[in-house]
Amino acid sequence: MITLDYADRRPIYEQVVDKMKDLILLGVLETDSQLPSVRELAMDLSINPNTVQRAYAELERQGVIYCVKGRGNFVAGISTLKEQHKEEMKSQLSELVKKAKKADITEGDFVELVKQFYAEK
Repeated sequence: MITLDYADRRPIYEQVVDKMKDLILLGVLETDSQLPSVRELAMDLSINPNTVQRAYAELERQGVIYCVKGRGNFVAGISTLKEQHKEEMKSQLSELVKKAKKADITEGDFVELVKQFYAEK
């Protein structure tokens, strides 16, 4: 389910947050489905339960999951996550366009490159 990269410079909890978001966006974790308990996920990943708790707290802060006292953590509506992802992509694309302009890449060439990369997947 989740694979951690110990060579990654990001903290483990951030990796868990990103992997959970990816699983939700891919549809592996559906809206209102229950997440593994903190202890269960910590054991599966061989990490400290506090790390998992921190990741879950961050996901809850971002509105990606919600907590039901005594029952566990559940996936919130996927539309919130998709909207956040779209905004992040817009920001990254904006930066990429700025870099392309500095490199004297024309709008037409840029659009063609985007079409080529989009067609690859």
